[in-house]
Amino acid sequence: MLRALHRWPGLVALALVTVLALSGAALSVFPAAERLAAPQAEAGLTVADLASRIQAVYPGVEQIRRAPSGRITAYWFDAGTPGAAVIDPATGEGIASADPNQTERWLTNLHRSLFLGDGGRITMAAAALAMLVLSVSGALLVARRAGGWRRWFSPLRGPMPGRLHVEIARVAVLGLALSSATALWMTASTFDLLPDGGVPLAVPSEMSGETGVALGAIDLLGGTPTAELRELNFPYPGDATDIFTLKTDRGIGYLDQGTGALLGWTDLTGWERLSETIYMLHTGQGAATLGLVLGLMALGVPVMGGTGMVLWWAGRRSRPQIHANQPASRAETIILVGSEGGSTWSFAATLHKALTDAGQSVHAAPMSAFDPARYTRAQRIVVLAATYGDGDAPASARGFLDQVAQLEAPPAAAFAVLGFGDRSFPAYCAFARVVAETAEARGWKMLLPFDTVDRQSPQDFARWGRALGTAMEIELELGHQPVLPATEALTLISRRDYGAEVQAPTAILRFAPPTASLWKRVLGRGFGGFRPGDLLGIVPDGSAVPRFYSLASGRGDGFVEIVVKKHPGGLCSGQLLDLQPGDSMPGFIRRNPAFRPARNHKPIILIGAGAGIGPLAGFARANRRARPMHLWFGARHPDSDFLYGTEIAGWRTEGRLASITTAFSRTEQRAYVQDALRRDAPKVARLIADGAQVLVCGGRDMAAGVAEALTDILTPQGLTPAMLKAENRYAEDVY
Repeated sequence: MLRALHRWPGLVALALVTVLALSGAALSVFPAAERLAAPQAEAGLTVADLASRIQAVYPGVEQIRRAPSGRITAYWFDAGTPGAAVIDPATGEGIASADPNQTERWLTNLHRSLFLGDGGRITMAAAALAMLVLSVSGALLVARRAGGWRRWFSPLRGPMPGRLHVEIARVAVLGLALSSATALWMTASTFDLLPDGGVPLAVPSEMSGETGVALGAIDLLGGTPTAELRELNFPYPGDATDIFTLKTDRGIGYLDQGTGALLGWTDLTGWERLSETIYMLHTGQGAATLGLVLGLMALGVPVMGGTGMVLWWAGRRSRPQIHANQPASRAETIILVGSEGGSTWSFAATLHKALTDAGQSVHAAPMSAFDPARYTRAQRIVVLAATYGDGDAPASARGFLDQVAQLEAPPAAAFAVLGFGDRSFPAYCAFARVVAETAEARGWKMLLPFDTVDRQSPQDFARWGRALGTAMEIELELGHQPVLPATEALTLISRRDYGAEVQAPTAILRFAPPTASLWKRVLGRGFGGFRPGDLLGIVPDGSAVPRFYSLASGRGDGFVEIVVKKHPGGLCSGQLLDLQPGDSMPGFIRRNPAFRPARNHKPIILIGAGAGIGPLAGFARANRRARPMHLWFGARHPDSDFLYGTEIAGWRTEGRLASITTAFSRTEQRAYVQDALRRDAPKVARLIADGAQVLVCGGRDMAAGVAEALTDILTPQGLTPAMLKAENRYAEDVY
């Protein structure tokens, strides 16, 4: 619901909100420019002195105005001809034209009403309301993504458009909310929807009937600093019934033109002061610096609008079109999907179609849209959930467990959870398992026991579907055809072979990157912006399930590089190691933002073995600013599979690696990388105490040994790898 509340005002009112923001940003410059250009009155200058100086130069002066910027303007008649000028308060002389800035006037009319009068004002008020809704809902979404208000500025992960969208929102959302709320107030005031807030000061009926009092003899003018002046109106020459009118920051008063006596005074009411404060906050008049800050924040709107459109479109493309998707309030079966890359949605579409063909009314939605209050006819809730990283919620399931925790009672509908993952990873279906365990612990009625699908297996899915059909007392056959990701041809340009002597054939394969469109390069999508640690997906012949390899290069390197070890019976590794320069293989890029160096200047500990050196080598290659990176690398023998040996020596000389420690398991000093860590325990402990991040890449057994060694090393400090993970200082890329 919150995402929809944020999405649709942005999509529907994007053009209007952009015009509102850009014109507002442009207008924010004028108060500051006016403040810099206008001569300011000296400290202690009174209204009486200022008026006397101006009257000496312009005897026919009829009005003096002071703007919030400090600019003073005088209006007069000279032999029946009107005149006006910006005044130098030190001399009372005019120094510039008082004509309004035509550019500012044009922008103001665009900003307020699109040049369309009252109809335009209503339209722009609707745009301001949309911006307010976007600001409030966006703030709530940022807090949810960051893990709470206290972690508002915590590091982000994910594709560049999403990170840019949130980074700008973090800084700009308060200013945008303030600008939109004050705009709505001013619109309401324009249409007399707010009370006046004050009683007009009555014109006095009794006065001296005299004229010609000297300005310096009027006590109120002599006691009022020019800094408080808003407007001084002079009596009409020769009219003994006219009076002086003084408007200041404190209120309005009438003065006798013959005696200077105060004939009446009224203070500004609290309501009037509030209205003026809101006007100042919105326009920057009287607060030029604040206006510039709000203007800069407004410049983020078109960027957030553009990235928001990209995110919306990417979400639509990653989610297959589900036909006959019923409203949640009318559906008997609710399918909730937790997906990171979009593949789980294809299984949801297959399930949705099969249930619909069986006569069921079905609604499919992301897990983040979970809302039991809408499931008024639901008899069952079926969750299809993938896992992100080391047991985290995937993109479309973020916030689901928080929503579950807020429920006072479990839904009446029965519950079933199916996890999607890869058994070769230690956190196999971990998030889906947590969802099932949480539901059971809270007393939800379970329709089926928790089950899993390994490597997008159609057979696993069909088996589970038959069990679901039995529980629903219907025939249900799920014939799923995996949707292959869009791939591009990768042409091998070089290979370096290792490990044959130790029966571990391994190769560093370097491919020419496919030509990326300008759009992909700008957005950093696909082959337009990959980084070391991202994943190269390869779809081998004879399989519909891609295999993933960690990248040892980034877009800026000009090539796509991976390290591949031959696995006995391995379909994909065998095909890759059969490639010769000039041969091609289909592939695609998948982001892996959880496994990359944090954006700070603290040390990094790189730990890998065998083919796991790939992304670590990429991090070192990209370390052009010589950030302290310390590498611990394990292999079988230095003469056979010391991958990147020559480059590593060069990176050490160039300062891209601060230190290198190796461990070889088939030499006389037989050792594994975890043994090397234990030998260097004081150094490792010191680096972690200095805030180092730990990045581990390699096989599961190696990763388990490394975690055990680090547990022993860190225990005296009261730390564990799990605690470092919670601080985003420990990440694994394990296969």
